[in-house]
Amino acid sequence: MMSNSFVFALTTDVVARFGAVAVAIVVAALVSWRRRSTTSAPTQPRGAVPAQLDRADFVASKASWLVVTFTSSTCETCADVARKAAVLASREVAVQEVEYLRDRALHDRYRIDAVPTLVIADANGVVRYGHLGPVSATDLWAAMARCRNPELAVAQCEQHESR
Repeated sequence: MMSNSFVFALTTDVVARFGAVAVAIVVAALVSWRRRSTTSAPTQPRGAVPAQLDRADFVASKASWLVVTFTSSTCETCADVARKAAVLASREVAVQEVEYLRDRALHDRYRIDAVPTLVIADANGVVRYGHLGPVSATDLWAAMARCRNPELAVAQCEQHESR
């Protein structure tokens, strides 16, 4: 015959194991419910081109047009885009490279998070053309010509592109 103490110990062990399993099931159910009830954060657009520049932030703020290349010294593509943009400089067109380490405040102010970012802004600072990434000299010069052509509608210049 079994002693009462053996039966009590056996019952206590079974109850403890059953309780541990029950607690594990409850925790798993709560975790699963929590994951389903929590919504993911909405995705935020990255690499956006600014729509407006404060011309006072840049050199030659009185020029009719401003070409700005936002770059980083560690980016070879940035140097290529800045070289292509520099050719556009004239009495009517001011060109400025805004390098991240040197001009971080401007990168932060205009929320530049991808380089190279190139913009062409009019005399009021309205960005008429924007491009992210590498750009061919032909495409860049054509964009500048469209923007400067008084016979074309402004909408033909306003092409915000990214690659």
